[in-house]
Amino acid sequence: MEQGIESANVNVILHLNARLQPIDKINIYEDGLMDVLQKYQIGEIIGGGTLQNIKGEIESCDLEMIIKKDYIDRFLSFIQRVPIPKGSYLQMEETKKFIGTLEGLAIYLNGTDLEEEIYQSCDINFVVSELERLLEGIGERYSYWEGSCETALYFYGENFIEMKETIIAFLNKYPLCKKCRVLQIA
Repeated sequence: MEQGIESANVNVILHLNARLQPIDKINIYEDGLMDVLQKYQIGEIIGGGTLQNIKGEIESCDLEMIIKKDYIDRFLSFIQRVPIPKGSYLQMEETKKFIGTLEGLAIYLNGTDLEEEIYQSCDINFVVSELERLLEGIGERYSYWEGSCETALYFYGENFIEMKETIIAFLNKYPLCKKCRVLQIA
């Protein structure tokens, strides 16, 4: 980059406190953000990454961008209106600005300790569709993770407690949800 052009740009990292498979990160955040940046010619996405824990479960993800310095205030105004999980932040040089309003709910379905007939007769796709139906309007499934002993479904919405209270009866009733764990993740 030429010296004059470089100083006219700001490197920005959007750290998403979201457990997203790479394809879900692209579909939920990256594609739409790239469209806005290109449409208004204010910057571009130049990279990103995914942080996994020792088990391979995704903990968070990043998008790295270059934003034209003259447009940084508009970009900040825009990004604060995007539904992003709490605990996310923007890193711009030495400045870290926390953003996000969504709360996260993870459901960990036990994949090894239930009776074999439950795994044979129950359908994870039914669990997903029923949870999506129950949470319609208050939460949305963003992604999932398949580990060696459990499968996690990640939902984000305005209120963790409301989401949990809405689905708890189903989780207590459906056999495949026996021994599941429900955690707040944002």
